[in-house]
Amino acid sequence: MPTDIRDVVVDEAAYDRRRLRQWLAGRARADGVARRDVLRLLAASGLATGLPAVLATTARASAGTASATGTASASAAGIVKPLPEEWFTPRGTNAETNFVSLASTGHHTPVSHFFVRNHTSTPHVDATAWTLKVWGSGLAGDGRQFTLDDLKRLPAVTRSCVVECAGNGRSFFTSQQGQSVSGTAWTLGAIGSAGWRGARLADVLRLAGLRRDAVDVLPRGLDADYVTAGGTNLGRVRRPLPIAKALDDVILAYEMNGEPLPPDHGAPVRLIVPSWVGIASIKWVGDIEVSDEPLFSPWNTDFYRLFGDAYPPEGSSPLSRQTIKSAFELPWNASLPAHANHRLTGRSWSGAGTIARVEISTDAGTTWRRAHLHDAPRRGDWVRWSTNWRPTTTGPTTVLARATDTTGRTQPQVTQHNTQGYLFDAVVRHPVTVV
Repeated sequence: MPTDIRDVVVDEAAYDRRRLRQWLAGRARADGVARRDVLRLLAASGLATGLPAVLATTARASAGTASATGTASASAAGIVKPLPEEWFTPRGTNAETNFVSLASTGHHTPVSHFFVRNHTSTPHVDATAWTLKVWGSGLAGDGRQFTLDDLKRLPAVTRSCVVECAGNGRSFFTSQQGQSVSGTAWTLGAIGSAGWRGARLADVLRLAGLRRDAVDVLPRGLDADYVTAGGTNLGRVRRPLPIAKALDDVILAYEMNGEPLPPDHGAPVRLIVPSWVGIASIKWVGDIEVSDEPLFSPWNTDFYRLFGDAYPPEGSSPLSRQTIKSAFELPWNASLPAHANHRLTGRSWSGAGTIARVEISTDAGTTWRRAHLHDAPRRGDWVRWSTNWRPTTTGPTTVLARATDTTGRTQPQVTQHNTQGYLFDAVVRHPVTVV
C-alpha cells in the first residue's frame, strides 16, 4: 500500500496546525494566498516563533501572485440549464432549489431540480478532448494523464450522497437570529442528493505513483478564474484535501443519476467528497496536484473557516464535515385549512452520522412527536420523512423539524454566529397559517 494510513488525521484542527508548522519550517506552499493571511494564521495559533527565518521564503512564494489581479466577472448567471421559477430562486451566479419542489420527486434530486453553485459561470468542456493531469511532489516520477475512457476502464463505484454548500441556511442567521453575515442568502435549497458514479480517487492516485510521504491533494477546476468584488484574481477554484480523506471515499464522478454528468454539475468529471462541505467536491476538475508538503489556497484560509467573536482571530480550522439540518417540503407561510388532514413531508441530513430520528412540532415547539422515516439512513445522505397533522385552531403558528444523528447530535435552537454564515444548523422556524 503506497500510503501509510496510520497517518490518517481525523481531527482537522490538529491537521491544520501541523500544516502551519510545516509552512513555518519552509515545507508548505500557499500559492494564491496573501502572505499576511498565513502570517495571521500562524500568529493567532501561537506558532509564530522563528517567523523571521521564513519571511524571505514566503516573500518569494507570494511574489508569483502579487500581479494576479483583474476586472470583475460578467454579472450574467452563466448557468446552462433552464431555471423555472417554480423550481429555482436565482442568486447571482447560483440557483437555489425551492425545497417545496422536491415534494414531487424521489429520494434523489433530479438534475432538473438540482441546485447550482458557481463561483463564475459554467464552462463548456469537450469530453472527448478532456484529460486529467495528476502531478506533484507526492508522486513517484512525472505523474500521469487520464482520459475519460481511462477513468471508465477503472472499477466503477456509486455513491448516493448529498452535495451541500457550506452556506446553506445562511439567511436564517439574519431572519431568525437577527445577525449580520456575508455571502449568498441561501435558505435551505443549496443541497441535492444524487447517485454519483465514477472511479475511486484512490485508484487514480495509486496508478499515478502515489508516494508514502504524500500529504495533500489539490484538485483544481476548469472554470474561469474567480475575481473578487475588489478586483483580486484568486485563480481557479481549488481546495486541498488531506491524503487520508482522498484515499477514503472520494470519487471522480462522470455520471449523475445514471446519466453523463451535466455541464452545470461538473461535466465531464468532478470530485464527490461525501459528508464534506460542497466546496471540496470540485467541479470540472482538470488537474490534481499531489504534494509532499501542506498546501493552502484562498478556499481554506480566508474562505471556509469560521470567523467571529466566538472563534480565535485566525478563525476555526478549515471546514470539513457538514452539519445537521432539516427542511419541510412546504411553502413558506403556507395556508392550511383547519379540521383537515395534512401530510407534512421533508428531509433531514447530517455530515457526522446517519439520521437516527426526526421530531416534528406543530405548535412552535411546545410539544414534539416522531416523524416516520421513509429511507434507510445512510452516511452522507438524507432521509425523507412525514407526519400527519389535523389542526383545530385557526391563526398563525410555526412548524418545526428537529433531527438527531447517530453521533447523538441534535439540531440546536440557536447556531453560534460566524461572520460568513457557514454551517447554520439550528431548527428552522417555518411559519404557516391555519385558516
